[in-house]
Amino acid sequence: MSSILIRLSFIGFVTALSSRCVDPVIPQIAWGLQIDPATVALLSTAFALPFALVQPVLGPVADMIGKIRVMVLCLAVLVIASLVCGLATDFTTLFAARIVAGMATGGIFPVGLALIGDLVPIRERQVALGRWLIVIMTGNLLGASVAGVINDLLGWRAVFLVIAGAGLVVFLLAGFTLRHAAREHRATFNLRTIPAGYAGIFRNPRAKVCYGAVFVEGLAIFGLFPFVALLLLAGGEARASIAGLVLGGFSLGGVIYSAIVSFLVRRWRIESLMLGGGLLSALMLALIAFELSWPIQFVAFTVLGFAFFLLHGSIQVQATELSATARGAATSLHAFFFFMGQASGPVLFGLGLLSIGAGASIAVGAVVMAALGIACWRFFKKTRTG
Repeated sequence: MSSILIRLSFIGFVTALSSRCVDPVIPQIAWGLQIDPATVALLSTAFALPFALVQPVLGPVADMIGKIRVMVLCLAVLVIASLVCGLATDFTTLFAARIVAGMATGGIFPVGLALIGDLVPIRERQVALGRWLIVIMTGNLLGASVAGVINDLLGWRAVFLVIAGAGLVVFLLAGFTLRHAAREHRATFNLRTIPAGYAGIFRNPRAKVCYGAVFVEGLAIFGLFPFVALLLLAGGEARASIAGLVLGGFSLGGVIYSAIVSFLVRRWRIESLMLGGGLLSALMLALIAFELSWPIQFVAFTVLGFAFFLLHGSIQVQATELSATARGAATSLHAFFFFMGQASGPVLFGLGLLSIGAGASIAVGAVVMAALGIACWRFFKKTRTG
């Protein structure tokens, strides 16, 4: 990975801290603001939906004015939004600030994927994306796990304030170290290229499969996450630190995947990784559906994270190759569909929780992930070019 991407990894890391920091402290936010916990769980949608909706705009903008510039500017917005979250005295303010945080995050991680696509050849790209993913997943892991610990020690507001402080440090560092690189990677601003870029992306027959698959992933897996702390609470485990640990297992699985991805891509074809990821994800969701003790849940979420990225990481590589001239738009559309799935998931899981129960709702997700893995395996095997 180039020195530019190493420096940008700090931005990716601090951004990832914010992504899943709310999930383990939903019961505490509900108690603190006197709001129904199911309503507070919608903070996940408040983050994911704006993340998705800004993608059709931020992707082409990154292509036109420069990907590094967009990432640094979005980090500044994220710092401000996190500070507002920590100081919010009512749920409306907190909800609005998480919307802004989701929009800002939407200009960092997908744009980073596009930049890797620009700088790294296709044969080396899955490994490079895996290294970038280590940074992101470590941030997610700490964001979920440390959020629970900080809450138990200092309260839920401190979670957002710590993230804001870390983001400010990275923003100042980026301002000093990436100024020259931003000038070098600045593109030509031309609004007329946007429609042509999107048209070129969707002429690629793999686009619909890539985007449809990540939408289903977000729906089937991430809809569960905002309810994990509540399900543990119903089972008698009230500590936010334990909820954070269980959720952090998913990110730990992503780190394990990232650490061995170079071996995986040498040993198996990409469509085989997709099949294995879908089937193993289904198996772990089926185990989670039994609502066993939290140590078993932690192991299941860790394996689930590994399995998920077997499938998702392989799809990411395909998304970076959908268009060489509009790569920022292509990866942003990838993020758009993925986070639309994440935004819809908590709503559907909440309805399932009320109608058929938690176990049955998770089991439905297991069936969906198995079917998705098989479908991706068949399609990419059929369309394999080498």
